[in-house]
Amino acid sequence: MKLLNGLRVVLGLVAISLLGGCASPGYPTSTSYPTNTTGYAGYGVIQSIELVKQSGTASSGIGVGTIAGGVVGGILGNQVGSGTGQTAATIGGVAAGAYLGHQLEKNQQGSGDVYQFTVRMDNGSYQTLTQSTSDNFQVGERVRVQNGTLMRP
Repeated sequence: MKLLNGLRVVLGLVAISLLGGCASPGYPTSTSYPTNTTGYAGYGVIQSIELVKQSGTASSGIGVGTIAGGVVGGILGNQVGSGTGQTAATIGGVAAGAYLGHQLEKNQQGSGDVYQFTVRMDNGSYQTLTQSTSDNFQVGERVRVQNGTLMRP
């Protein structure tokens, strides 16, 4: 019965944590061109290449690591003590587990920079694509866009 009550506390805290993490980070853009990010395949010319700093943006929300860490921490904390001490240990376990899970997830995602390419497509639309490497593409170069990736024709 103690385990069931502790599990209810853990699940309640996880549910409350999830409500605060519903925002998704985006990449800043400095152009005011109309963009099309629907995955249009075709040809175009690179209009701009921007190096976008990713440190801190990839891990601003609550992810799987945070949730899993909170659940595991809560279960482990629930095994300690009894009564109000057990409740405090469960809450502390959720907090510590969520923090550690978030840090592990953040380290796995990395904080490397990405390249953001703005391509003027042959049909007049613009696409903004983000890649981890520049592949020596240059502004003014003709490219092919397929599956959200830049390729040389």
